[in-house]
Amino acid sequence: MNRLLLTLFAFFIVFVASGQVNPDQTNVQLATQYYNNREFEKAAPLLREVYETSKNRYYYRLYLLSLAELQRYDEAIDDIKREIRRNRDPQADLLVHWGALLKLQKNDSEAAARYQEALKATPSDRASYINTSNMFLQWREYEWAEKLYLQGRKSIPGEKFHSELASVYLYLRNYSQMLDELLELVKVDEKQLSRVQSSLSSAMYLDIENNLKDEFRTILLKRIQSEPDVIAYNRLLIWFFIQERQFAAALRQYIALDRRTGAEEPHILALAQMALNSQNFAQASSAYDYILLKGTENPSWAQAFIYKLHADYQYFTTTIPDDKEYGMLLSGRFEEGLKTLGMTPGSVFLIREYAHLLAFYLEKHEEATKLLQTALEIKGLRLQEMSEIKTELADVFIFAGDPYEAILLYSQVIDLNRNNHIGDEVKLKKARLGYYMGNFSWAAAQLDVLKASTSKLTANDAMELSIFLHNHSSEDSINKALQYFANADLLFFRNKNDEAMASLDSIDELFPYHSLIDDVLFRKAKIHLKMNNPESAVEMLERIVKDFGFDLLADDALYLLAETHNFKLNNKDRAMEAYRKIMFDHPGSIYVPDSRDKYRALQGENPDAGIPAPGEAKEDLF
Repeated sequence: MNRLLLTLFAFFIVFVASGQVNPDQTNVQLATQYYNNREFEKAAPLLREVYETSKNRYYYRLYLLSLAELQRYDEAIDDIKREIRRNRDPQADLLVHWGALLKLQKNDSEAAARYQEALKATPSDRASYINTSNMFLQWREYEWAEKLYLQGRKSIPGEKFHSELASVYLYLRNYSQMLDELLELVKVDEKQLSRVQSSLSSAMYLDIENNLKDEFRTILLKRIQSEPDVIAYNRLLIWFFIQERQFAAALRQYIALDRRTGAEEPHILALAQMALNSQNFAQASSAYDYILLKGTENPSWAQAFIYKLHADYQYFTTTIPDDKEYGMLLSGRFEEGLKTLGMTPGSVFLIREYAHLLAFYLEKHEEATKLLQTALEIKGLRLQEMSEIKTELADVFIFAGDPYEAILLYSQVIDLNRNNHIGDEVKLKKARLGYYMGNFSWAAAQLDVLKASTSKLTANDAMELSIFLHNHSSEDSINKALQYFANADLLFFRNKNDEAMASLDSIDELFPYHSLIDDVLFRKAKIHLKMNNPESAVEMLERIVKDFGFDLLADDALYLLAETHNFKLNNKDRAMEAYRKIMFDHPGSIYVPDSRDKYRALQGENPDAGIPAPGEAKEDLF
């Protein structure tokens, strides 16, 4: 019998305890909803009830905050006193709440006394200190959070709370102390570098007056001078230069660091790619040059060699595409490069760019065709590499005026890649070729299918062209204006820029009120950019923004306008203006995230000097 009673009693205790841990979820949801809706009269009793059953201090804190919002301070303080008596030993979080409520009653001295008791009541372990600090921070008592952590440094052996104190100093806008804590953290443990970088990014974003960057640079440089053996400081400085798009400065630091560690080549290659993505061709080229000068025995030599050529190719095609002399010099370098590397699967990237250069910029499509056909015979080609070569060959046939051979090749690639993104990308090329050839209905049908592609880029491009065709293919029975436009696009693809411009001019003259006019302006802007006439491109884009500001192309035009000012004309203020207009006038645009990032970068940017062409005199970095 006694054993049975003990069993029943134990079951009863477990049942009661489980009831305390699991409060009525309806009450929890209702209490939280009332609190979030600022219905504190209804929230307070429910929150107290939820706390009684769960003993979860989170709900108790919400209960006290509800009473504070209702200015029922005495009631809240009496409740805290009861909780302290119930728990016997003073608990730090309760003392913080008590002090905060006293402060709301303008009783600062008593509040300070409670806060001091909270400091004494905090157990000497990291978790307890962080918990008490969080209570101070929630009541915006940042100075007391600082006092707590400084006390923790003394009471907990080996615990410095660098990261936590840095956060407190950020709240206090005490940037010098914040920076000292972050630098101490990375000095002690270089593995904390990414965490420190994240903290700095957040702080710099919140720095409205934009003073933190200069202060950080000054403090960090002093640290590097006084503690030259702490490599983490150098890495932090490089990170800062990259954020500011000061690629030349970042490269100098990486080169200096590489001479110390001998392990920075992957970082230098990544920096070169970032510079290339920002169209800073000179610094990308300099980064590759540094690795190339280490000699062919270097494991990164071949990669640097390929991407150095790629950087110069990008410079040529985006900056001086009509400079035939430069194009011929670049062609010779591609040829020598392929002799050096050989016709292998690893050189397919170079082969494709060389073929494109020959056909589309030097008008040597027969040489390009021969090169690509030879490449198809390379042993060991993977499916992707073979598909890329065939796709480039099809593009060359389009340039040469043989669309049917191109269709055949596109179809072969599609058959080989039915279940991957390459297949969808080539289907888009084939649909676009149908559009070039005037088969608008067939092209639109293909594009409608491609809108469901798993490749976001392909789906977006397909949707854009599909909408364009549906909007403009029914204004006249034979779609004459659209035929002129498609022909202009084909000529543009074939790099026949003057002829493409003439075809677009025909639309202006023959169909001055056609709905294509804003598209004509946009396409002319792209042609001007390709021909390195950014001022003329700006004129076209500004006309779209002014006269067609509520049409589909408005945000596209604004973004291209911003990019042109940013990268082509180096007009920082005009670029920021355009990026800002996208954010505020077109909040649903796909360009908003990128515009926001570039706007923020430009706010504190100190760009590198003008970009010299490859081969011109550059700063001696090594």
